[in-house]
Order: sequence, then C-alpha cells, then structure tokens
Amino acid sequence: MKATRIGTSVLLLGLAIGLLVATGNLDVRLAWQRGEAHAVDLFGSDDDDEEAQSAAGAEPFWRENGSSEPLVPQGVPNGFAELADRASDGVVNIQTSSTVKSSGNPRFEEFFFGGPFEDMFRQPRGEEREFKSSSLGTGFVISSDGYIVTNNHVIEGTDRVSVGFEDGTELEAEVVGRDPATDVALIRVKSDKELFALPLGDSDVVRPGEWVVAIGNPFGLGHTVTAGIVSAKHRIIGNGKYEDFIQTDAAINLGNSGGPLINLSGEVIGINTAIKQNANNIGFAVPINTAKTILPQLRATGHVTRGWLGVVIQKITPELSESFGLEGEQGALVSKVLPEGPADEAGLEHGDVIIEFDGHDIEDWNDLPRTVADTPVGKKVDVVVLRNGKRKSLRAKVGELASDGEPTKLASEESGAGDFGLRVQDLTPEVANKLGVDEDHGVVVTGVESGSSAEEAGLRPGDVILEVDRGQVTDVKDLRSRMGDSGDSALLLIRRGQGTLFVPVKRKG
Repeated sequence: MKATRIGTSVLLLGLAIGLLVATGNLDVRLAWQRGEAHAVDLFGSDDDDEEAQSAAGAEPFWRENGSSEPLVPQGVPNGFAELADRASDGVVNIQTSSTVKSSGNPRFEEFFFGGPFEDMFRQPRGEEREFKSSSLGTGFVISSDGYIVTNNHVIEGTDRVSVGFEDGTELEAEVVGRDPATDVALIRVKSDKELFALPLGDSDVVRPGEWVVAIGNPFGLGHTVTAGIVSAKHRIIGNGKYEDFIQTDAAINLGNSGGPLINLSGEVIGINTAIKQNANNIGFAVPINTAKTILPQLRATGHVTRGWLGVVIQKITPELSESFGLEGEQGALVSKVLPEGPADEAGLEHGDVIIEFDGHDIEDWNDLPRTVADTPVGKKVDVVVLRNGKRKSLRAKVGELASDGEPTKLASEESGAGDFGLRVQDLTPEVANKLGVDEDHGVVVTGVESGSSAEEAGLRPGDVILEVDRGQVTDVKDLRSRMGDSGDSALLLIRRGQGTLFVPVKRKG
C-alpha cells in the first residue's frame, strides 16, 4: 500500500511538472558535464526573467518611421525634352580665334605653356612669328536685338568671335564689355530677325535640391543637354574675391563655359563657368543675379565700376576669435588699412572686425568684398566694427575701384608707372603668396596699356618689378619716384615665376 501511495505521488508530481513545462511556466535545461546530466536553473528567478525580457523587448534608441505621408519632391519632371526644345534657340555656340606672337616653335610653346619652361619660351629669341589659336565656348541670348552673355575667359584676348545658332546660322559678334572679376562678358550680334531670348530668373531663391538643366557646347560637340540638381550655394573655389558660385551636379565639361543653367520654368539662374578637376559632376555657375548687377554697366561703358574701401581682410578662425576676445567667428578681420584710402580716412585700424557695412550684416568675411563692390561710388556709409571687444560706428566715403581691381587714382597719375603704360600695386604678403614669389619688396604689375611700350617690351600682369635703373623698389610710391626721374626709358628688373630678367621700357611719347 505504501509503495502504491509513493508511486501515485511520483506519478502526480511528474504529471504536474509536465503540465508546467507544457504551459511555459517551468524552464528545464540539462547540461552534460563529464557524462553526467545536471538540471540547470529549473525554476529560474524573477530578476533573471525581467532582465531577459528587458533585453529582448527594449525600445530602440534610434528614430524610426518618418512623416505619415511620403514626401514627394515638387516639380518632378517626366522628362526634360520640352524644356530643352524651348531653350535651345536661345543658346549659342561660340568659336573664337586669336593671333599669338612667338619667336619659338608654336607646337613647343603650346606644349610648355603654363609649365616650368614657360618663361624660357616667353623671352625674346629672335624674329617673332604669328600663328592662330582658337577656342570654343557657349553663350545665351538675353535680348531679341542680339545681346549675348558668356564668360570673360571665353572671349578674352580674341581677335574674332563667331556665334553659331541651333538652326545653323552663324554670325560675327563684337565684344561689348567684360568683367574679369566675375568672369562675365557681354557680346552682341546683328541679325535681320529678332532673336529668341532666354528669360533670367532669380538665383537668390534657388535652393539646393532643385532640378536644373545645363545646355552647352562641350568639346565642340554642339548643343548638348545635361540635367541634375543644385548641389549647394555660396561656394568659394579660389578664382577671385567676388565668388559666390552655385554648385551643380548637372554635367559641365570644357566648352560648356558661358552656357546657361536653367530651372524648370525655363529661366536662367546661373552661368556655367568652372569645373572641379578630377571630380565627377561637380560644376560651378555664376549666379544670374550677380550678372544682373553688372550687365547694365557692361552695355553702357564696357567695364564695371565697383566700390572700394581700402582694407586687407582675413577670415576669423576659432583661434583668432579667442585671441581677440570675440564671441564668435562672424565678421571680417582687418589685417591692413591701405594709406590714404577710404578706410584710412574713416579711422579704421588693423585689428578691427567689420561686422556691418551700410546696414548689411557681415556674417562671413567673403561678404564684405561683394557688399562694398555693389555700393555706389561716393556714397557715405556707416561701418560698424568691433574694436577691443566694443562696438564702434565709423563713417566712410566709398572710393572707386577700376575694372582691373585697382583704385582709379593710380590711373590718373601724371608721372611714374602711368607714363610707361603700366598699372601697379604694392606687393603684399597675400599677393606674393598667390603669385608664388618669395620677395618681400617690389610692386606688382596689374595692368598693361594696349599698344604701349610696356606691352611691346613684353611686360604683363603678374610681373613683380624689383628694380628701376638698378635701384631697389620698395613700394608704389618709391616706383613712381624712380620712374618719374627716369629719362626717355627705364631699365626694369622683374621677377616672373621663379626667374628674373631685365626689361627696358620707353616712356610714352
């Protein structure tokens, strides 16, 4: 009887355990060690259960699920064919030719141009010969009476400009005006019929991510359409001080220069200008609003007159911000005030941080050159600076900057460099670094008058004048004095690249 009761109890216990296992209320795991079976954590613990459940069902610490409705990009096109058809009549191919003088072999000179042997081939070596050089580019019509916009580098220094239209018509063009500082040029053709003009849009409202189309003449292949988006705005690529490029991934190649960047409304919002070497589909366009500010001047006078303040500025880095006790990195740090310039007369000092100019906030140091350039010459403006951590308001009268980037007062000098057909500026550390020279004295040639003795002598912008008549030149003032004392000619020692050479130049008349 006793054995029967024990057996019954064992049977009931087994049934109970089996029921608990079957319902998931009991976890039985066996671990074999050295041939023996061991029960492991038959019943477990509440703490272990909570930890396991927490690990298995923890809330994600990242964001999931976006907006309830999918974001469909506005203006998604089914294609660009209609836009291309509509705009093509206003886009032109530009072919230019120029006469190049050389006393060397044209083939060798072309091969070595821009390389370490450039100076060798530029120096006189006997009787000069002439040969023709040609290039290709793009442009677009902006008025029915024949005005066309392109890049300055497409038509600069050319003897002949030919414009080809989509219908096969070819017309000769005249250069109306050009602006090297923004790389914008205006040319004109005369036609018996009204031309189709592309409308100009508003580049200020363009946003990264918007669709754009580029039409141009890459590698001389004729009208070519590429599409992409605006990748970024306000790009600075080191081509000049008025840069404010639109970046796009619409394919731009050699020959596209001067062509239009068009939005889906068929409006030009940029002028395709530059590419990023060794990169895939990274191109840059001059904002059309930049062109709008200078096109009237190009049409009226052929060049652009800009405001001039007379300071050398630099970017405020975190280290400089800390050194000057600034709260941020906004503004333009004045590293030099040019003597007798508008800033000097207004009382600006090196070390000042310009934060406002004529009511415009200067957030980034590159904002200042563009803002000053767009200010009318002769206008009196308020300039707000931070000096020793305190705001100070000054009053400046904006000067005039000539189209070649130098104050116009240098052009009106009755003696000195002007008598020899030269325009010059002081050799600052920034200019020396840009030219790749290690000189700490001298002046830089910024312009050479066409047809002057300086041009005949072979002088060109970028040359650094070190001596006049064997006397060292320290700055522009010193150069004026020495060249003013010269007779009918002056012997200049110049640095060009890594070499130096003597160049005799005659006085005008």
